[in-house]
Amino acid sequence: LAQYLSSHPLITAVHYPGLASHPHHTLAKRQMENGLFGGVLSLEVKDEIMATATAGALETIQRATSLGGTETLMEHRASIEPPERRVSPQGLLRLSVGLEDPNDLIRDLDRALGIAKQVVSEGT
Repeated sequence: LAQYLSSHPLITAVHYPGLASHPHHTLAKRQMENGLFGGVLSLEVKDEIMATATAGALETIQRATSLGGTETLMEHRASIEPPERRVSPQGLLRLSVGLEDPNDLIRDLDRALGIAKQVVSEGT
Protein backbone atom coordinates (compact mmCIF):
# COMPACT_ATOMS: atom_id res chain seq x y z
CA LEU A 1 0.00 0.00 0.00
CA ALA A 2 2.79 2.43 0.91
CA GLN A 3 4.59 1.61 -2.37
CA TYR A 4 1.43 2.29 -4.35
CA LEU A 5 0.78 5.57 -2.56
CA SER A 6 4.38 6.75 -2.99
CA SER A 7 4.01 6.50 -6.76
CA HIS A 8 0.55 8.13 -6.98
CA PRO A 9 0.70 11.50 -8.80
CA LEU A 10 -1.71 13.22 -6.36
CA ILE A 11 0.27 12.23 -3.26
CA THR A 12 3.09 14.61 -2.35
CA ALA A 13 4.65 12.45 0.43
CA VAL A 14 4.27 9.09 2.15
CA HIS A 15 5.63 8.65 5.67
CA TYR A 16 6.25 4.97 6.37
CA PRO A 17 9.45 3.43 7.75
CA GLY A 18 9.05 0.40 5.47
CA LEU A 19 9.86 2.52 2.43
CA ALA A 20 13.54 2.70 1.54
CA SER A 21 13.07 6.44 0.98
CA HIS A 22 12.08 7.02 4.63
CA PRO A 23 14.87 8.82 6.53
CA HIS A 24 14.81 6.21 9.33
CA HIS A 25 14.33 3.11 7.18
CA THR A 26 17.70 1.58 8.11
CA LEU A 27 17.01 2.01 11.83
CA ALA A 28 13.47 0.64 11.48
CA LYS A 29 14.79 -2.34 9.53
CA ARG A 30 17.12 -3.19 12.42
CA GLN A 31 14.43 -2.71 15.07
CA MET A 32 11.38 -4.28 13.40
CA GLU A 33 11.12 -8.05 13.41
CA ASN A 34 10.82 -10.01 10.17
CA GLY A 35 10.70 -6.87 8.03
CA LEU A 36 7.26 -5.94 9.38
CA PHE A 37 7.05 -2.18 9.72
CA GLY A 38 3.56 -1.84 11.18
CA GLY A 39 0.19 -0.94 9.78
CA VAL A 40 0.14 2.85 10.28
CA LEU A 41 1.33 5.32 7.68
CA SER A 42 0.74 8.94 6.75
CA LEU A 43 0.32 10.45 3.34
CA GLU A 44 0.21 14.04 2.20
CA VAL A 45 -1.78 15.70 -0.54
CA LYS A 46 -1.44 19.31 -1.64
CA ASP A 47 -3.79 20.99 0.84
CA GLU A 48 -6.64 20.71 3.32
CA ILE A 49 -9.35 20.81 0.64
CA MET A 50 -7.78 17.88 -1.19
CA ALA A 51 -7.29 15.98 2.09
CA THR A 52 -10.85 16.40 3.35
CA ALA A 53 -12.31 15.68 -0.10
CA THR A 54 -10.26 12.48 -0.30
CA ALA A 55 -11.29 11.34 3.18
CA GLY A 56 -14.92 12.19 2.46
CA ALA A 57 -14.99 10.17 -0.76
CA LEU A 58 -13.77 6.91 0.78
CA GLU A 59 -16.14 3.94 0.88
CA THR A 60 -14.16 0.94 2.13
CA ILE A 61 -11.87 2.91 4.42
CA GLN A 62 -13.67 4.42 7.39
CA ARG A 63 -13.02 7.96 8.58
CA ALA A 64 -12.28 8.02 12.31
CA THR A 65 -10.13 9.81 14.87
CA SER A 66 -9.20 6.49 16.49
CA LEU A 67 -6.58 4.52 14.62
CA GLY A 68 -7.30 1.17 16.27
CA GLY A 69 -9.56 -1.54 14.96
CA THR A 70 -9.77 -4.37 12.49
CA GLU A 71 -11.04 -2.11 9.72
CA THR A 72 -8.88 0.38 7.87
CA LEU A 73 -9.29 3.87 9.29
CA MET A 74 -8.27 7.31 8.05
CA GLU A 75 -7.90 10.52 9.98
CA HIS A 76 -7.39 14.11 8.86
CA ARG A 77 -5.58 15.24 11.99
CA ALA A 78 -5.55 18.98 11.27
CA SER A 79 -9.35 19.14 11.19
CA ILE A 80 -9.62 17.98 14.81
CA GLU A 81 -6.80 20.12 16.21
CA PRO A 82 -7.84 23.44 17.73
CA PRO A 83 -6.99 26.22 15.23
CA GLU A 84 -4.66 27.96 17.67
CA ARG A 85 -2.70 24.72 18.23
CA ARG A 86 -2.59 23.17 14.78
CA VAL A 87 0.70 21.43 14.21
CA SER A 88 -0.24 18.84 11.58
CA PRO A 89 0.25 19.73 7.92
CA GLN A 90 -3.10 20.63 6.36
CA GLY A 91 -2.78 17.97 3.66
CA LEU A 92 -1.76 15.13 6.00
CA LEU A 93 -3.92 12.01 6.25
CA ARG A 94 -3.11 9.21 8.71
CA LEU A 95 -4.02 5.68 7.74
CA SER A 96 -4.29 2.65 10.02
CA VAL A 97 -4.47 -0.43 7.80
CA GLY A 98 -6.90 -3.14 8.84
CA LEU A 99 -7.67 -6.62 7.58
CA GLU A 100 -9.11 -5.75 4.16
CA ASP A 101 -7.47 -6.93 0.98
CA PRO A 102 -4.81 -4.35 0.00
CA ASN A 103 -6.20 -4.25 -3.56
CA ASP A 104 -9.59 -3.15 -2.19
CA LEU A 105 -7.88 -0.36 -0.25
CA ILE A 106 -5.91 0.73 -3.31
CA ARG A 107 -9.10 0.87 -5.40
CA ASP A 108 -10.86 2.88 -2.69
CA LEU A 109 -7.98 5.34 -2.34
CA ASP A 110 -7.55 5.70 -6.09
CA ARG A 111 -11.26 6.37 -6.58
CA ALA A 112 -11.38 8.82 -3.64
CA LEU A 113 -8.31 10.71 -4.89
CA GLY A 114 -9.90 10.97 -8.35
CA ILE A 115 -13.10 12.37 -6.86
CA ALA A 116 -11.11 14.79 -4.70
CA LYS A 117 -9.15 15.98 -7.74
CA GLN A 118 -12.42 16.67 -9.53
CA VAL A 119 -13.86 18.52 -6.51
CA VAL A 120 -10.74 20.67 -6.21
CA SER A 121 -10.65 21.51 -9.93
CA GLU A 122 -14.35 22.44 -9.94
CA GLY A 123 -13.75 24.76 -6.99
CA THR A 124 -11.03 26.75 -8.76
